[in-house]
Amino acid sequence: MIDQQFAAYLVFTTLLVFTPGSATAVVVRNVLDGGRRQGMAAAVGAAAGNTTYAVLAGVGLASLFAHVPAAFLVLRVVGTAYLAWLGVRSLIAAWRPQPAVLPGGLERSGAADRATREGFSQGLTNNLVNPAIATFYLAVVPSFLNGASTRTSRYVLFAAIHVLMAFAYHSGWVWALHALRTFWSKPAARRTLETLTGVALLALAAKVAGAM
Repeated sequence: MIDQQFAAYLVFTTLLVFTPGSATAVVVRNVLDGGRRQGMAAAVGAAAGNTTYAVLAGVGLASLFAHVPAAFLVLRVVGTAYLAWLGVRSLIAAWRPQPAVLPGGLERSGAADRATREGFSQGLTNNLVNPAIATFYLAVVPSFLNGASTRTSRYVLFAAIHVLMAFAYHSGWVWALHALRTFWSKPAARRTLETLTGVALLALAAKVAGAM
């Protein structure tokens, strides 16, 4: 017999993951900024942020937001500010003079560790201050568990599916941009991608702000 809840969750999560959001934009801007290594670090950071919310939601984060409604508002404000800051950084990077060494060169230089830390911290922070991620684990995942006799194990399974699926999707962006690095490293192409990423981040910041 087909597990209809499981099938519905897979369809919903696939559509959700493959809809570019703030994490995708953060991963892209890190690839543009520091190459494949920094982009993968951002993808790992985003996965760590997803995992953190999955665990917190599983141990009662909903109770905190229920008893302290202002906590979710603070999350939205911080998330809006962070996305706006990243968007402005991307726009500044798009129009400043480009270095003589391509971003991929960071992977072979002494700046590799710093680039990795920056990528990871941006991916992690973006998802930790993203109210959409909190809502997904607090409200969306439980909605697919109604009537499940093994609710806890199903929650773990569903959360793991989302974390792994999102990580695979973000990794795909990293490898695709790395494969096209000869193209996007050209000044005009790089400027266009950085500008589009910055505008997307600012638009997402405005969307989060509008939901307050």
